[in-house]
Amino acid sequence: QNETRMEALLPSSLPPLIEGGIAFTYGLKPYVEPTVVLVPSFVEDQVTSLASAIGFDYDTLSYTLGLFLCYPLGLVMSLLPYGKVKHLFSFFLGAFLLQFTLGVQWIHQLVASLVAYAAFAVLPRRLSKTVVPVFIVGYCVLGHLHRQYVNYLGWDLDFTGPHMVLTIKLYSIAWNLYDGECLAKADGNEDKVSRAAKKCKKFALEEMPSLLEFLGYTFCFSNVLAGPAYEFSIYKAAADGSLLYDANGKPRGKIPSQIPATLKAFVTSVVCMGLFVVGTGKFPIMDPADPQNNPPVFIAAGSGWSRHDGTPWHVRYAYQWVALLCIRFKYYFAWKNAEGANNIWYAGFEGFDEKGEPKGWENANNIDIISFETAPNLKILSAAWNKKTSNWLTRYIYMRTGGSLTATYAMSAFWHGFYPGYYFFFLSMPLLTSCERIGRKKLSPRFSTGGKWTPWGVTTIVTTSFLIEYFIQPFQMLAWEWSVEAWAQHYWFGHVAAVAFYAICSVLPTPKDDKKKKA
Repeated sequence: QNETRMEALLPSSLPPLIEGGIAFTYGLKPYVEPTVVLVPSFVEDQVTSLASAIGFDYDTLSYTLGLFLCYPLGLVMSLLPYGKVKHLFSFFLGAFLLQFTLGVQWIHQLVASLVAYAAFAVLPRRLSKTVVPVFIVGYCVLGHLHRQYVNYLGWDLDFTGPHMVLTIKLYSIAWNLYDGECLAKADGNEDKVSRAAKKCKKFALEEMPSLLEFLGYTFCFSNVLAGPAYEFSIYKAAADGSLLYDANGKPRGKIPSQIPATLKAFVTSVVCMGLFVVGTGKFPIMDPADPQNNPPVFIAAGSGWSRHDGTPWHVRYAYQWVALLCIRFKYYFAWKNAEGANNIWYAGFEGFDEKGEPKGWENANNIDIISFETAPNLKILSAAWNKKTSNWLTRYIYMRTGGSLTATYAMSAFWHGFYPGYYFFFLSMPLLTSCERIGRKKLSPRFSTGGKWTPWGVTTIVTTSFLIEYFIQPFQMLAWEWSVEAWAQHYWFGHVAAVAFYAICSVLPTPKDDKKKKA
């Protein structure tokens, strides 16, 4: 049934070609299976038995166990000598986690990494900065299309999740190496390099990483499953010790304990996991009986939560608001879990300032939960969510395309996949961004008195949350018809309100400069 739904979107000549390509790829499985050697068979048997006993599927349990396993691995990593030993440990344990959770599909990580490294080794930097991103994004695109073709609207654990993290890493390194070459040629005269290269100077790489360093980074055990994909320079500094010690082996400052930062992230992740399990059980978005084929709960007739059941609009919207909040706890769990696993071996530590004082623990922080849930505008909301992906999009797409929002949102959509719901959401974001900008220009100087919790600040928080819960629906619906129905049952009010707001603000006079206040 799901293949039929995907095939209906394609010209009749394409399915045979696609199926031939899939058959060829699957035919390589016997050659890849001998590489899955890091996970003993008894471990798989034990996980299978445990999954059956607690009512979990193998994929979900193995992935969750893999995330928690990063903590003892991180503790070991913190005790190992700096340099090659840490890189080797990072690579092999990352490969172990991928084999444990994905089986033969771990090979995609290795193949993509080696092809990219070969390209960096043989191509000029001006070419590799384009060739490698095109290759890795294309690889990611094919993975998404394959998944949608063979299991439309279904969920199973495959290589596309870790590959999305890998895409950010390889894409970033391509520009890091190019920036490093440009800065070296400029010989201190930064007027000769682009504004983007200057802004990303601290991540630039003048030398090609060794293969061991490279694989240690691309397979890094503490972020290979769920991210965050921080820069290569951050990984390298933590792995070779230069983050904490100078060239003479002297500490750069008073080294803080990693325990508080690790425990804070870990406890937060466990709480979020509990809220996700309990919350989605009481307020599901998808039909628990058959989430792949049955309409989502708040648009399905007979669910008691749709317009077809005569449920009042404010009740429907309140249910949706709570249900979407509960689903976000899944992401909070994964990201906070990964944050703690990186903090335990200081990869999340930012280092020291010029006075030798610790800067903080932001390197592996991928979500500011409170900031996101109480964001007064789209800019702050976007900056608080999936922060390392946002950094990638800002540094290597937005800044490299002359500030193109279209290119940035398009890349974000491609990176996520090709379900129509993604594009409904991302193509609506420029409209909201335009509204935010004109509102900041025309209204904030009139009403803002400074501070987040002022009357104007609270108004912007509630408005931002109210609207984003409307626009984000297709991101969870995925399918075209479900996305359209989700917006239709709310009478398209978000789009109508945004267009009306922009039109009204456009005719308002702009306050004079001397009356402007910081929003």
